[in-house]
Amino acid sequence: MPAGLLLVATLHSEPVGCGPLKLHGEEPAEIKRMWVSPEARGLGLGRRLLAELEREVAARGASVGRLETNRSLVEAIGLYRAAGYTEVPAFNTEPYAHHWFEKSLKA
Repeated sequence: MPAGLLLVATLHSEPVGCGPLKLHGEEPAEIKRMWVSPEARGLGLGRRLLAELEREVAARGASVGRLETNRSLVEAIGLYRAAGYTEVPAFNTEPYAHHWFEKSLKA
C-alpha cells in the first residue's frame, strides 16, 4: 500500500498548486506543505485542494487529518481554521512549525 500521494493542481496545463499526503494506515494522516502559486491565489484553489486531500485521507482508511504550519503563513492558518481544523499540541518536532492542527474526517 502506498505511504503517500501528491496532488498537483493545474491551470491551463501549468502546475499552480500541490498538496502532499503522508499516510499511516488507520493512524492520522499528515497533510504536508500545501502550496498555491501567487498567480493562482484568490481562486479558492487552496480550499479545493485541502478538501480533496481530506477525501483522500478518508478514502484510504484514516479518520483524522493533521497538519502543521509556520506562524508567518497567516492565510494558511485562516484556511485551516475555516475548514474546521482545531489547534492541538505539537505532534512532531518540525523545526519551522509553530501551529499544529487536526480535524476528524469521519463520515
